[in-house]
Amino acid sequence: MTRDAQQEQRDIKERAGAGSVWERSRMLAKREILETAFRLFTGQGFEETTIAQIAREAGVSQRTLFRYFGTKEDLVLGDHAEYGRLLQAALESRPADERPWTALRAAFASLAASLPYSPEDILKIASLLDTSPSLRARQLERRQQWTDLLVPDITRRLDAPSDPMTQVRAQALVTCALACSEIAVDAWGRSNGTVDLERAYDAAVAAVRAD
Repeated sequence: MTRDAQQEQRDIKERAGAGSVWERSRMLAKREILETAFRLFTGQGFEETTIAQIAREAGVSQRTLFRYFGTKEDLVLGDHAEYGRLLQAALESRPADERPWTALRAAFASLAASLPYSPEDILKIASLLDTSPSLRARQLERRQQWTDLLVPDITRRLDAPSDPMTQVRAQALVTCALACSEIAVDAWGRSNGTVDLERAYDAAVAAVRAD
């Protein structure tokens, strides 16, 4: 290997290492902001806590906070667009012959595994949703956005995609699946984490699918 080639390889490794360090620093900063936000939200209420207060106590500028989290609601519920794309990709990666309910369940599990929230965070989120009208409204907005992303794939999985009523069926199915997911998280939160989350989701789905 020539000296130039060796130097090029060293440069590549240095850039990769720098990128890795930057990503770790970014994730650490987001984690610290989230911990500060949840502490303030649970201590004094979501509506009563301001972005300026979170930024000040987390030791970052408001501009930095907004770069990581677009809105105050996003601190609790996450980036709708980003998570929606992850969920859509997870669904589309499922086998083409997998039935809609099975594919959706697997996609939800994949998204949950990728989220930056700890179980303790999820419990706090469930509690905050009970007391904040703006968070509940944002959750409904998220459900509609995600429904629009998931319906095309579910339509293709149904038996008659060319039937005009298939779109209706797909819309209803995705809406119900997302609602079941939210119901399961709510039940899990109210039980302080003692209810099995996957079992709660399956129970909600079974109720919807019952004859």
